[in-house]
Amino acid sequence: MRKAAALCLLAIGASALSACGAGGSLFNRARPDEFAVTRQAPLVVPPDFALTPPNPGAPRPQDVDSSKQALDALFGGPAPRSAVETDALGKAGASAVGIRSTVGDPETRTVAKGAAVQNILAAPEGDGQAAQAGVPGKS
Repeated sequence: MRKAAALCLLAIGASALSACGAGGSLFNRARPDEFAVTRQAPLVVPPDFALTPPNPGAPRPQDVDSSKQALDALFGGPAPRSAVETDALGKAGASAVGIRSTVGDPETRTVAKGAAVQNILAAPEGDGQAAQAGVPGKS
């Protein structure tokens, strides 16, 4: 029985390996030529397709700012302002021209600071280990 099983496995193995050697080795097989490239006919615009010529001096449509394209893709372009936002901006008025450089100046006082805020700003720097949360009305 063992001889018959071994003979059967030997026959199956021989037939399986004979298929590999029939067409040549692995590297001598026929495969497509990747350098045989054919050219396709160029695209043709149909004669009845009416195209308008570009306006001289107009920006080209493909020269759009990439950051603007990204914002439009993410958020869908600029959203119209609500009535509340428009009203708040109208009441605030226009800012001064050099407001950013004025606010950044250390000599500029933009907010009336109370005593508690003055104490916080004047406190020495530390690692925060001695900090405690205060409860209003208790010391």
